[in-house]
Amino acid sequence: MKCPFCGHLDDKVLESRTATSGEGVRRRRECLSCGRRFTTYEDIEELRVMVVKKDGRREPFDRQKVLGGMIVACSKRPVGMDTLEGIADDIERRAYDLGAREIQSVQIGEMVCEALRKIDSVAYVRFASVYRQFEDVGQFREIVDVLGKSKRGSRRSRR
Repeated sequence: MKCPFCGHLDDKVLESRTATSGEGVRRRRECLSCGRRFTTYEDIEELRVMVVKKDGRREPFDRQKVLGGMIVACSKRPVGMDTLEGIADDIERRAYDLGAREIQSVQIGEMVCEALRKIDSVAYVRFASVYRQFEDVGQFREIVDVLGKSKRGSRRSRR
């Protein structure tokens, strides 16, 4: 560790403690050249998953963007924030559990669509129309028809 006072590279560790958050270490050090003491902190470096956008740009995964899109889709719908927070947590966990440094934005969008389809069909159609960039009423009709068929199929299986 480089001494912040004299720049010397040799020091000795006087004391090590777990940082207050429990996710790092605080160390008191003494420079072997000038004798001055200083504190260093060590933190765990987390794996950052990069999202590869449709146009090839890359940006860090942002849970808030996922949550924000769902909040807009669920506007004035009977879906609680706890539910949306849980979905955002699940999607974030799934993105990191892939173990890859990059994930396609399409994969994230499909995860959101899948989750919204299970909890609220109107929110699903709203999100899918923006995410899949619907250009005409026919695309809305197709998705609503698919939803209608799946709803009828699930009612029959319950009887």
